[in-house]
Amino acid sequence: MNIFRLVADLMHLASFFILLLKMNKTRSAAGISFKSQLLYLIVFVMRYLDLFTHFVSLYNTVMKITFIGATAYILKVMKTTYRATWDPELDSFPFHYLLAGAGAVTLFIHSKFTFMELTWSYSIWLEAVAIMPQLHQLTKTGSAETITTHYLFALGAYRGLYIVNWIYRYATEGFWEWIPFIAGSIQTVLYADFFYIYVTKVLRGKKFELPL
Repeated sequence: MNIFRLVADLMHLASFFILLLKMNKTRSAAGISFKSQLLYLIVFVMRYLDLFTHFVSLYNTVMKITFIGATAYILKVMKTTYRATWDPELDSFPFHYLLAGAGAVTLFIHSKFTFMELTWSYSIWLEAVAIMPQLHQLTKTGSAETITTHYLFALGAYRGLYIVNWIYRYATEGFWEWIPFIAGSIQTVLYADFFYIYVTKVLRGKKFELPL
């Protein structure tokens, strides 16, 4: 494992911690897209169907269980403890189009036409767009709590670092996975406007607000 993947995984773990901290601190799930969290749970379940059949390392197994467990827990508290604070009118992105679109892309763009490879490819393509309901909600509100922006930054940085990881592995090992590289690039592009405002405003102590 190289440093880029390790830091990426740590950023991903940090995103879960920040999100749970935000909800616990504010006693609210306001500003968080339930639909994006549901898409991420689907991503992790589809990607890690081999959890109990294919052992790579203890690190891999722990990470897989953590990603699935943390996302499921976030969905649980959003639907129970903080249900009254979640606004379905703001979280209105038609996410079924993302589910169907990722499925269509998977049928045409995959590594091998086997069940496990198709579910893996589907999870990669779906993850590329899973953040869209969250970004759509952010666009509708026009602003966000600082701690929510830290969560989104950690999530975006994780995927950006994975792109660097793929490039590094190709340069040092000759290993190349073009599907996650392309999907990760798409995901990073979706974050472009957010990253710009985060760096120019939030990191300078200003409130995150989208330009009118």
